Amino acid sequence: MPGMPGTIEKASEWAHSHQGRKMLRYTMVSVISTAVSFVSLAVLFGLKIIPSQVEATVTANAIATVPSYYLNRTWAWGKSGRSHLTKEILPFWMMACVGIVVSIGGAWVAKHISLHYGLSHFWSTILVLVANVLSFGIFWVLKLLLFNRLFHTELEEFEEHLTAEEQAAAG
Repeated sequence: MPGMPGTIEKASEWAHSHQGRKMLRYTMVSVISTAVSFVSLAVLFGLKIIPSQVEATVTANAIATVPSYYLNRTWAWGKSGRSHLTKEILPFWMMACVGIVVSIGGAWVAKHISLHYGLSHFWSTILVLVANVLSFGIFWVLKLLLFNRLFHTELEEFEEHLTAEEQAAAG
């Protein structure tokens, strides 16, 4: 395919840039938090610890938000020390709450489909797990698009600054 090696080379260059590494770390944190949410939901709803799809989904996503915050803060964004309440904690939890609201919508749909079709608890569990992953994926893409729109210029300027700084350190 013509142009494919150039595309792969550009993708590799981007992945090795500061912004690319940060985005890959952010994505990996999302994968980890999705796995935590998935396992929590499977246990909470699947084992009937919390019998409601919606309540189990809220609880599972709240559980997953805790490691998500710490991994994003330390690994993706490179912060250390005490967290700042109004600059870090509150904005993160506000976005997490919006994500949980989106997942509530998915759980609600899963619950109503399960009731409408008379699904067994096993299939209701599968359905709510799929709905939760899809809800998270939709929210993740929307959040990424929003952040890219809001912070695009600042990220480019930050990237240029860090690239020059990295070049000076290497040279």
